[in-house]
Amino acid sequence: MMKITPLLLCGGSGTRLWPLSRQSYPKQFVPLLGEGTLFQATVARLSGDAFARPLVITNAAFRFIVAEQMAEVGADPRAIMIEPEGRNTAPAILAAALWLEANDPDALMLVAPSDHVVPDAEAFRAAVMAGGPAAREGRLVTFGITPDRPETGYGYLELDTMPGDGAPEPVALRRFVEKPDRATAETMLASGRYLWNAGIFLFSVKTILEAFKTHQPDMIAPVRAALDAGEADLGFLRLAPEPWAEADDTSIDYAVMEKADNLSVVPYSDGWSDLGGWDAVWRAGERDARGVGLSGHATAIDCDDTLLRSEDDALEVVGIGLKDIITVAMPDAVLVADASRAQDVKQAVAALKRKKAKQATEFRKDHRPWGWFESLVAGERFQVKRIHVHPGGALSLQSHHHRAEHWVVVQGTARVTIGDEVKLVAENESVYIPLGTVHRLENPGKLPIVLIEVQTGSYLGEDDIIRYEDVYSRD
Repeated sequence: MMKITPLLLCGGSGTRLWPLSRQSYPKQFVPLLGEGTLFQATVARLSGDAFARPLVITNAAFRFIVAEQMAEVGADPRAIMIEPEGRNTAPAILAAALWLEANDPDALMLVAPSDHVVPDAEAFRAAVMAGGPAAREGRLVTFGITPDRPETGYGYLELDTMPGDGAPEPVALRRFVEKPDRATAETMLASGRYLWNAGIFLFSVKTILEAFKTHQPDMIAPVRAALDAGEADLGFLRLAPEPWAEADDTSIDYAVMEKADNLSVVPYSDGWSDLGGWDAVWRAGERDARGVGLSGHATAIDCDDTLLRSEDDALEVVGIGLKDIITVAMPDAVLVADASRAQDVKQAVAALKRKKAKQATEFRKDHRPWGWFESLVAGERFQVKRIHVHPGGALSLQSHHHRAEHWVVVQGTARVTIGDEVKLVAENESVYIPLGTVHRLENPGKLPIVLIEVQTGSYLGEDDIIRYEDVYSRD
């Protein structure tokens, strides 16, 4: 049987789940429900005998996170493609289709966002298999979610015929419908002829390329040029930026699907959420008899239909007498909102950006290809960080114009370069790096290294760095 190749779209910023999801580390990489991340759950869901190794398309900032999280679940991608800039879903899907045309021209592609929640993986795989014959016959197959409420935050799919009650099977799709107002959504829900548009698609490489030739021919040349001029980089495929910038910034819905006449939809009724807001997280998570959802160090007293989350072991969140309230506490930011205003969280992010608040886009914990660091305390002319280096990880060979650094190893053994000297530094040992000195930290062992870094100097910004050598090919 021909295997289906998943294409995982992995470039969103997830601003509606601020402060837990931010531009520097968005929701697909965060353990929102359970221990694994949404991205890892998607990888696991689209694996097995029926699926080929996946393709992933993401941006440069997330490439090492993608590779690391896939390795953690034992997944081996066929390719991780790097967009020079976000151009929406149509160019991304076209790039993957052109890559498959050169490497597996008879393949079926399953396009899936990497930040959805699908509780019943087996049921979803059964729905995908149900759409396979139609896709092989030249149909563009989409997947529609049976609605359980008059949702105004999703687009809809109007069916030609009423869906059956049995096993999932493709039915003809009449049209795509934009996000409705409340009254229209209630009417559509009552009719039984509408499904939510999940943004998941199944088609053959030949069919989707023919659809682009028919409905979006001007996009093919720049995307093909970006692919042909792309460069291999540490196991990633970087698309060329100049031609990529010439491709229209548009979604696959607008570019192709709404214009095509060979559309089918597989209805799906076994649970789904795009976690497009904290209200969706509340619905998807566990709740008590009064509708209260708790996560982390959170306590509710006489509350109803409320979500309380603490994302810091040292921070207790307590709600008293709350109703329809969302509270999410991070070490550096706290969100308190009426549940009916969950979609307006992105307005808060925009307001913080206007204030130039770092919390709008960045975490105190900053993920890097070698591990992560977080700022513990900062003041005038000093900063203290905790640094975690993965086994085999190595910081760049670097120097700083404005700061000196003291390193104290609290776990593991580090290989440290300071000027011309290279030495091992064990637990409870420390080293000093004078201002301007070329230095590097490496983890040669099989266990993580944790160290405390104390910076002192006139300027402590992350941009005060000169890289002389970097195993991750960063500028």
